[in-house]
Amino acid sequence: MPEPKLSADRLLLFGATGDLSRRMLLPSLCALDADGLLSPDLKIIGTARSEMDDAEFRNMAREALENYLPDERRGGMAAFLNRLSYQALDASTLDGFDALADKVNEAGPSDSGMAIFLSTAPSLFGPTIAGLKHAGLTGDNVRMCLEKPLGTDLASSCVINDAVADAFPEDRIFRIDHYLGKETVQNLLALRFANILFEPIWNSNYIDHVQITVAETVGLEGRVAFYDDAGALRDMVQNHMLQLLALVAMEPPTSFDATAVRDEKVKALRALREVQASETVTGQYRAGAIGGEAVPGYDEELGKASDTETFTAIKAHVDNWRWKGVPFYLRTGKRLPERVTEIVVKFRCVPHSIFEGMGASMLPNRLVIGIQPEENISLSLMAKVPGLGQDGISLREVPLDIAMPDAFVGQHRRIAYERLLLDLIQGEQTLFVRRDEVEAQWQWVDQVRSAWEAAGVKPQTYTSGSWGPSSAIALTERDGVSWHE
Repeated sequence: MPEPKLSADRLLLFGATGDLSRRMLLPSLCALDADGLLSPDLKIIGTARSEMDDAEFRNMAREALENYLPDERRGGMAAFLNRLSYQALDASTLDGFDALADKVNEAGPSDSGMAIFLSTAPSLFGPTIAGLKHAGLTGDNVRMCLEKPLGTDLASSCVINDAVADAFPEDRIFRIDHYLGKETVQNLLALRFANILFEPIWNSNYIDHVQITVAETVGLEGRVAFYDDAGALRDMVQNHMLQLLALVAMEPPTSFDATAVRDEKVKALRALREVQASETVTGQYRAGAIGGEAVPGYDEELGKASDTETFTAIKAHVDNWRWKGVPFYLRTGKRLPERVTEIVVKFRCVPHSIFEGMGASMLPNRLVIGIQPEENISLSLMAKVPGLGQDGISLREVPLDIAMPDAFVGQHRRIAYERLLLDLIQGEQTLFVRRDEVEAQWQWVDQVRSAWEAAGVKPQTYTSGSWGPSSAIALTERDGVSWHE
């Protein structure tokens, strides 16, 4: 096992005045500080293009914490704000990086090194790395965290990764996918590998199919330029959904460490079969209503006509011994009826029902792993309905539910970024994405897009507040499967 890394005593936040910083990063760091999880020596330096001094940055941070952090988690907020300092920087030129280095070193020499969180436009990744290298901020005790998007296809992703690799080796690069910081996603690993109950039946002999749904009720939400270039496939499938698929499909790792876990995820991703256009559905929302409130269509929000998909459903296969013949149905979209992210594992029916002809309806067992908005795990079992019946036994599906907040009373419900930022500071890479994972994901997604282009696929329209185009229902029902709702 590799030597544990020293916890960083400097954290440099690029994009420190942006929406991600205000909504997620600063609240997460403050919550970690309130729980005593940050070293007293840790200094947090923010940088962005906005001109402001330390006091103005702290005021901005205070407003963000008051808006986005629950009252009960603001203990020690004043002490946290004292950790913060700020240096304005135009990352497109080298001129400001020397001043940034001076700011980083203002508190004296670092004993444990620095962690950098890079949340900027992808076009600035290369210039930022070059500037950091120029200013001597890429030494052996510096680690780099990259926020998505990491390119728009395999080729552009490789350009970004090559630029980062020019200054940082792979063991000091942390590519973030915030879904991996969610408690229930990590619980999927615990469910599979800490319980003998599931692993013996986690294969094609016992599992009929798997569904992964990431549904959103929102539309563009101020992401107009990015989303119209990306679409649902690049925005959601390429990263979040393929990471969830990899965690479901991976083989048991030899240990819970970064190399072992990520080795197995890569194997699962590389086993993904090429997808035919007929095994996919794309859609784009039109005007409709969600929760009784009228919402505009995609073209109206965008202000122009577009062929960008806001919905996609895909029938995927992992071609290896464990999963041969088991379809993985992926579905994601905007302006759907409810916000939900879940994994549904549908088991096969019992090979022979002893209750046949007795008026008992048999349903296969089903495991539902809810990731958001509520974190829960539910296993459906068949049970006898209490009472006497003239025709025999009456059966009904009964769920065994684990609602995470109820199961762990008194535990904070943490923002996913809390886990990931703490791991970054401590140098723990297990929940971060390795380069070969990113490239395997892009390779598969590029193939899907190529299949769409070859077949001339255009998004079908669907009404906001529905579950997407009707052909998404047909995609599963021709296999005798219904989407879990």
